[in-house]
Amino acid sequence: MLKQLFFGSALLTATGAFAATPVSPVGEAVNLNKYREDVKILASDAFKGRAPLSAGEQKTIDYLVTQFKNIGLAPAFGDSYIQKVPLAKISADQDMTLTIGDQSFENGAEFVARTERISADITLNDDVVFVGYGVNAPEYHWNDYADVDVKGKTVIVLVNDPGFASQRKDFFNGNAMTYYGRWTYKYEEAARQGAEAVFIVHETMPAGYGWGVVQAGGTTTKYSLIDDNNNQSKVGVMGWMHLRAAQKVFEAAGLNYREMKAKASAPGFKAVDLNAKATLKLHSTFEMAESQNVAGILPGHTAPDEWVALHAHWDGLGKGTENGKEVILNGAVDNASGIAGVLSLARVMKGMSEKRPNARTMMFGAFTAEETGLIGAEHFSLNPPVPAENIVAFLNIDGMNVNKATDYILQYGEGLSELEDYVAKVAKSQGRFVKPDPRPQNGLFFRSDHFAAAKQGIPSYLFMSLGDTDPSFIAQRYHKAADDYLPEWDLGGVEQDLDLIGQIMAQLANNGDWPEWTGESDFKAAREASKQ
Repeated sequence: MLKQLFFGSALLTATGAFAATPVSPVGEAVNLNKYREDVKILASDAFKGRAPLSAGEQKTIDYLVTQFKNIGLAPAFGDSYIQKVPLAKISADQDMTLTIGDQSFENGAEFVARTERISADITLNDDVVFVGYGVNAPEYHWNDYADVDVKGKTVIVLVNDPGFASQRKDFFNGNAMTYYGRWTYKYEEAARQGAEAVFIVHETMPAGYGWGVVQAGGTTTKYSLIDDNNNQSKVGVMGWMHLRAAQKVFEAAGLNYREMKAKASAPGFKAVDLNAKATLKLHSTFEMAESQNVAGILPGHTAPDEWVALHAHWDGLGKGTENGKEVILNGAVDNASGIAGVLSLARVMKGMSEKRPNARTMMFGAFTAEETGLIGAEHFSLNPPVPAENIVAFLNIDGMNVNKATDYILQYGEGLSELEDYVAKVAKSQGRFVKPDPRPQNGLFFRSDHFAAAKQGIPSYLFMSLGDTDPSFIAQRYHKAADDYLPEWDLGGVEQDLDLIGQIMAQLANNGDWPEWTGESDFKAAREASKQ
């Protein structure tokens, strides 16, 4: 039973605009001037876009540690605010050509390829198999790898999952992407099946982004965590293939791509040998380095080993090229706005704890390398300061609503955990409602740092308003130089969302509740396993 700690109210004006009313004591204590200052500093050119393993990283870390100390937070990692994150910086030589059968394909324009193995050279000369969506999902009675041996072979897979193709709510999750639809899963499952290479066929609608995003991400330097075997258990070649290239490959095999896609989207599909070999020489160079996660805590009074975590990734994209010129990608909304939110709530909760100590520990964190694959969050989730089963919840801010207040709060995913009940009840107290993700096919729940915690069974929730209140943001500023701090920001949305998040943190830090995963999922299974 949830205890509502704070109450508020709101009303809709005659024009339908949301009229914000007084927030709870949490929201009232948020210092929006200090919030502005944090964003303005972190998103300034002096921080060089906050790229991992850069001078901008150290400047960011120094700023955060100073703020945590000034607030009065204790170190989260023993006697340190820093958790070192071992990274491999991997650069693939772009002078390569993919050949399938008698056809050759141009790097960047028709395919991209990289690896996370610490192997300077990987050479493909493998049979090619089409394995549909590349999904092995027992709970859906679906296995694209049934009755086929792909060990040492190259597999071609479709993007997204069979539910997207059907649009049936009762099939996978219909239009809403499951984790089986994410490109990360495709590579993970192929590795488990023993494949040497994977090429995902790109299509804009089911992917949620155009080929330009694939091209940019697949031809630049990437980062990876390093396991004890130098990542040799991972798939050798992680690739994407342009739709036009895939159509040529299928045509050469005497098959129609659209017809094969339709068959792969229906139960009973069987993998198809394309009777061709894939050849590719992938050469990569490596730089071993360490990046840094940062976190501070407010120790709990009676249950200090039970933690409630709030987080935002500190990293940005560093520098880029626009119109032939080098630019700094300052990432003001994504995600200086989120870091500033964490700092703001840390200040509020520190002040409130001095009047009434919390039973549980509150953690305030900022992790590295989210933009290159949730790497800092994955390292934290695999190496938490307390056992994963002791982390009550992991709340993640990734891009705040810096514009006016709204009469809703966005929710990514549905029916996943009891944290959704907390959000709905506090939002209602603010006069707001929960608005489902308007783009469920994009699978945004699986694309931010809380997902790394969820994979370890920790109940997790994403707070994100990335461009939702500004239709021009994604097209004109997202991951571009134009994502700068703007003094005209209203910040009404920031105030109400920090109020909501803060109320949830205060409840969880004191009510003794352990929110659970509600549906059958790998998240729930991982949570139950961690308790044993």
